[in-house]
Amino acid sequence: MRFALTEDQTALRDAVRAPLAAADWPALAEMGLFGAMTDLGLDETDLAPVLEEIGFATVALPVTATAFVAVPLLAALGDERASAAAGGRLRVAVAGPGGITPFGADADLILHLGDGVARVGVAAAEASTVDTSLGAVLSVGGGILTDDRALVEAAAARAALGHAAELVGLGRRMLELTVGYVKQRHQFGAPVGSFQAVKHQLADAYLGLEFARPAVLAAAWALSASASADAAVDAAVDAAVDVGAAVGAAVVLAAEAAHTASRAAIQCHGAIGYTVEYELHRYAKRAWALAALAGPGDHLDALSETIGLPVAKELS
Repeated sequence: MRFALTEDQTALRDAVRAPLAAADWPALAEMGLFGAMTDLGLDETDLAPVLEEIGFATVALPVTATAFVAVPLLAALGDERASAAAGGRLRVAVAGPGGITPFGADADLILHLGDGVARVGVAAAEASTVDTSLGAVLSVGGGILTDDRALVEAAAARAALGHAAELVGLGRRMLELTVGYVKQRHQFGAPVGSFQAVKHQLADAYLGLEFARPAVLAAAWALSASASADAAVDAAVDAAVDVGAAVGAAVVLAAEAAHTASRAAIQCHGAIGYTVEYELHRYAKRAWALAALAGPGDHLDALSETIGLPVAKELS
């Protein structure tokens, strides 16, 4: 397995940066991002770097849910709404734990994925989250869209992988912001970034992100390979990796890396890091919200069971 990006993947990642930074939905639609996995024939490995850039930009739009989760699912079902979503004319949100749905306030369609069933959701009320830019709503599942377990589980895995990739991007954004700050902030006649305690914290944050990124790419490869029509590839994938475990590992590592980056960033910024109006909180709060939606604890329990470790039970 080669984790280095191809020239095409790098070009696509670089191309989306400007429209993501501007939260320009029409521009993203014009370049074909929403139909990337259907009209352009790309797969999870091609979009993983793009998802990281979505996190880096902290865009307040359901780009990941629409392009990476909804369009492939709707297209596989032959749903007529797939074309509209792929063209950027339909915004789709995906409900998380408890029906909390990020970007549900402005979504044209809400999907609930769970227990092998996909349902069309209904927005019931506004939801309060630590990140107010999420535009979250509480949604309840309505009519069944499909009960094809394989399709639903693949969509749910892509949703989880999307959270993981965005968390890596958010961690990178917080780290870059902090490195820039400690280089220019002086104390005792020297840049704060020259202090060993600051260097160690930022090095730990960087290390966590560098471990999480290949886990995200590995999970993307596992998802892509598991969907292959090649029987030989399917057998090799089944023998080499468990898709659920790969996605779970990506979520756990990405959530931990983003948490470490946010903690280090806030502390290394000093007093301004605790000021909610400061730019850093935009990224930290998005990371905290996405980590909660991704449910790393549940994935960690599943991974523990996979390798035969006992799972702690909640006290009743």
